[in-house]
Amino acid sequence: MTSLPNSDQANSGPGPGPGTGTGPGPETGPGTGQRHGLVFGLAALSGTGKTTLAEQLIRIFVERGYRTSSIKHAHHEFDPDTPGKDSWRHRKAGTSEMIISSSRRRVKFTETPDQDEADLPTLLAELSPADIVLVEGFKSIDFPKVEIHRAAMGHGFLYPQLAGIRMIATDTPLGDCPLPQADLNSPEAVADLILEVFRP
Repeated sequence: MTSLPNSDQANSGPGPGPGTGTGPGPETGPGTGQRHGLVFGLAALSGTGKTTLAEQLIRIFVERGYRTSSIKHAHHEFDPDTPGKDSWRHRKAGTSEMIISSSRRRVKFTETPDQDEADLPTLLAELSPADIVLVEGFKSIDFPKVEIHRAAMGHGFLYPQLAGIRMIATDTPLGDCPLPQADLNSPEAVADLILEVFRP
């Protein structure tokens, strides 16, 4: 089992509070990477609605004034670029890095065919300081996580096997579960419990 350590690379120290991108946020302890306030993941099996909940939580946290970022783990050959566009053509011609920029956003493409895949601490260090970072993927790494459970899926629980799961978002009350629970159908309630459970 791999742990997510505090590292100098991912640590710029806590700052004033929500909305600044450097505030302590809900949690700044071991496993969070102190460059950011709270780093937490969503752990779920396919088809449970992980990305839908991620989208809802991001919107809620932003509306509450938290500077929010996210990391999404993808399959090896993913490509978010558009075939035929100038940026795509530059990359296919052989650039090792390519930046496309406008007044509203910028994207940096880095080609890594001969490198090991970046681990989570490395990716966290590449983000600007944030109050909250939501992570999809990296579920085998030990850092704070929310398990998503839908009774109709008929799946077993992940928390007995995966380190770091501290609460469950479920569509059915779980009487025999020792972890705090929030109603999966109420994203606001899930957000509230995240801030409560992960607060030091």
